[in-house]
Amino acid sequence: MAEAYNPDVLSCLANLSNDEVFTPPSVVNKMLDLLPQELFESPKTTFLDPAAKSGVFLREITKRLIVGLEKKIPDLQERVDHILHKQVFGIATTELTSLVSRRSLYCSKYPNCKYSVSKFDTVEGNIRYRALRHTFVNGRCKWCGASEAQFDRDESLESHAYEFIHILKPQEIFNMKFDVIIGNPPYQMADGGGMGSAMPIYQLFVEAAKKIHPRHLVMIIPSRWFTGGRGLDDFRRKMLDDRHIKELMDFPVSSECFPGVEIKGGVCYFHIDETYHGECLVKTIRGGIASEMMRSLIENGCDTFIRFNEAIPILRKVRMAGEATIERLVSSQKPFGMRTYETGKKDSFNGAVKLYANKAIGYVKKDAVLQNKEWTSRYKVLITAAYGAGEDFPHQIINKPFISEPGSCCTETYLVIGPFECKIECENVISYIRTKFFRFLVLLRKNTQHASASVYSFVPMQDFSKPWTDEELYKKYKLTKDEIAFVESMIKPME
Repeated sequence: MAEAYNPDVLSCLANLSNDEVFTPPSVVNKMLDLLPQELFESPKTTFLDPAAKSGVFLREITKRLIVGLEKKIPDLQERVDHILHKQVFGIATTELTSLVSRRSLYCSKYPNCKYSVSKFDTVEGNIRYRALRHTFVNGRCKWCGASEAQFDRDESLESHAYEFIHILKPQEIFNMKFDVIIGNPPYQMADGGGMGSAMPIYQLFVEAAKKIHPRHLVMIIPSRWFTGGRGLDDFRRKMLDDRHIKELMDFPVSSECFPGVEIKGGVCYFHIDETYHGECLVKTIRGGIASEMMRSLIENGCDTFIRFNEAIPILRKVRMAGEATIERLVSSQKPFGMRTYETGKKDSFNGAVKLYANKAIGYVKKDAVLQNKEWTSRYKVLITAAYGAGEDFPHQIINKPFISEPGSCCTETYLVIGPFECKIECENVISYIRTKFFRFLVLLRKNTQHASASVYSFVPMQDFSKPWTDEELYKKYKLTKDEIAFVESMIKPME
């Protein structure tokens, strides 16, 4: 007889969204494993999920407490009543998730009814939901930055004004101190821009949780904060400087944590222990293989987190050479002051400047070049300012560069590397960019599809009177066989 397929319904829910990602029970339990397990043996330990969606965190916590408190509270019903009334609390993200979470924890959407495993006097028990509205100032919510044009909605529609981050003192929601705050907050909020533009909000949940000063804080969030970015620079600095972060589990490929869900840059979960102060256990899971290393989150002299443990000794060898970096040759965005949508005229004309635009070539007047006009008469290397490399390793990291000849410019689709006096220098620069060594060092800074000048800040300058190969670079920086093998495993050839 074939074995019946009976999956955990909360594992199935985990595949439904990549905005508010539902957490599989297996991941929840790995996060709970980070905590001191004696917490589940105390009838006084309090837990809060500030962004309950499926109720899986609260359910798995309760299961552990039921086992851990068996000796202290032998009667099962008395034990369950104590846990659900005194120890486990949640704040739902929406009205729907409040019902789902209560069903997961209390076995009933309404814990004041006869079907609840523990009887409450109210319909919400200890999983609350408040339909708050955004507070708009100059078109943006002062709490989360939501767009007034998009979220000033009819009251019958969900506002996504999450209570935990729309209140000055989140500790007053339940008027109690929590020993453990754990969860998987919403990741972003549509900002009203084009092409599905959105701004991160997960960092607001982490910061609100810190205001409550829990003994332990465990959250799973996108890994984009490693390199900062929109609204994340201050958060990144505080996190990387936080010596209370005891463990950090990083998944560069998000689907290895959330099956079927792609989150650019991967995801991570961390454990902040207020009694701990020291280096962090960084554990990177890639291809089912874990790499572990005790280290500071900030490598000496760096301003970003190096997510791959195997990359640390390689970067140290490169930096020991004391060379300038190629970042100084890379332009800022809009190198000629021209926007992406500009294409110029289809045909050339007298005095025209050739324009490399988004998937097109056009021609513009010299007056259309608003900055770096002198670059138009010289040789340059162009490379796109964004490149979606995908999640699977090895991959290319950045797009293929090409030479922009004298008499040409580009839109902000591209960054300029250069300019140079002759074509041969450009060809030699391109030979360097094509090496796996070059693109590996870019990978250490590039955590999303965007590739601004800063992602090149680990790449050392070379003598561009000659071309370069990986073999020469591996030898120059004294990389070991294992280090070379790691670089080769991460970067595919640029055809």
